[in-house]
Amino acid sequence: MTSAVPRLVIAAPSSGSGKTTVATGLMAALAARGLAVSPHKVGPDYIDPGYHALATGRVGRNLDAYLCGTELVAPLFLHGARGCDIAVVEGVMGLYDGAAGEGELASTAQVAKLLGAPVVLVVDASSQARSVAALVHGFVSWDPEVRVGGVILNKVGSDRHEALLREASDSVGVPVLGVLRRARQVSTPSRHLGLVPVAERGTEAVEAVEAMAALVADGCDLEALVRLARAAGPLPGGFAPWTPGPAPTHDPARSDKGSPLRVAVAGGAAFTFSYAEHTELLAAAGAEVVTFDPLRDEELPEGTAGLVVGGGFPEVYAAELSANEPLRKAVAELALSGAPVAAECAGLLYLCRELDGMPMCGVLDASARMSERLTLGYRDAVAVSDSALAAAGTRMRGHEFHRTAVEPGAGAAPAWGMRAPERRVEGFVERGVHASYLHTHWASEPGVARRFVERCRTS
Repeated sequence: MTSAVPRLVIAAPSSGSGKTTVATGLMAALAARGLAVSPHKVGPDYIDPGYHALATGRVGRNLDAYLCGTELVAPLFLHGARGCDIAVVEGVMGLYDGAAGEGELASTAQVAKLLGAPVVLVVDASSQARSVAALVHGFVSWDPEVRVGGVILNKVGSDRHEALLREASDSVGVPVLGVLRRARQVSTPSRHLGLVPVAERGTEAVEAVEAMAALVADGCDLEALVRLARAAGPLPGGFAPWTPGPAPTHDPARSDKGSPLRVAVAGGAAFTFSYAEHTELLAAAGAEVVTFDPLRDEELPEGTAGLVVGGGFPEVYAAELSANEPLRKAVAELALSGAPVAAECAGLLYLCRELDGMPMCGVLDASARMSERLTLGYRDAVAVSDSALAAAGTRMRGHEFHRTAVEPGAGAAPAWGMRAPERRVEGFVERGVHASYLHTHWASEPGVARRFVERCRTS
């Protein structure tokens, strides 16, 4: 049964301990053994799922109890795990870290409990020996509902170091399921918002994932990890898999002119941030979803009735995006026609008049620039203005993550009013355009996609 899919959560005491290396390497190592592996990531992060997808050949999916609510975590997990032999869930930050000031909400520990999944704790042992026992004991005993089924010791320096660490771990009764030595070749480059996405690295990303798989396969007891995953049993709560809507039984919806209702979604290296459920919801609402690359394509897909431009790194590719003048003009013309346009974060920057002094689409009378200040965190928001995405008063939770600034920060008709952590308005609603820094997960409010597609049909 799908509800009994074998599963593991890969967690750590803190960020930087090696979760991504272990989780991605484990996914790839299990896939190399012929298992169908379902990859998942706790939290809102878009970048790690790209490496997970490369490791497994399946879409990497997020499990975020803040953005989607605790009630959707298990259904979304089951949706992603359909037809899989095993699921690997990479945690976020430290095991018990979640939304600031919200207790365990959105923590790896909470997601592990919602999934009834055993946890494997990845410990950076580079600067400790016997003290690892106290560390592991603390994480095991902090919340009795969290089942820590084993530990993987990372960045171990020598055979002697390994022996000391194993002895310490044995003293607290937690099995060592793997020991990984320091390995330079598995490192992945970072920049101002974290790891460089897979789409920007090409063969380098493939080689990095292969190195992670070899490291985990050599240093971990894969059989023991699979046995632990299979011991998880059915998910608690009797949830059914999430679905974006009824399976289409007919051709995509038609515009008023009779042509297929086509929604163009920006992709390519500059726009890599998106949740798979968004395109699934658009398709379930009747749209034909077509991806295009603003770095390469000089035209929008033929018959585009609506446009979605998600997150990514336009600041890294500002010169190339600016140089593609034909596409910039096409986007501006579509927006001026009143067609629905949904832009999040990177999409907001692309619609501005300029980014770091370089011309962008000019849809919004606003200027964007790189900033020294990192804006990061969950947001509790309410739609201020009626738009192609939401009726005024619609509440949604979102996430901001950027080192850029837009001036002004809001238009005459703002997109969102932030309720927490601070009260402010943000974003732009103009004609059919909804542009904002806020990343949202449409599975939490499926009406967003349906509304957008309906506006595409009638605009």
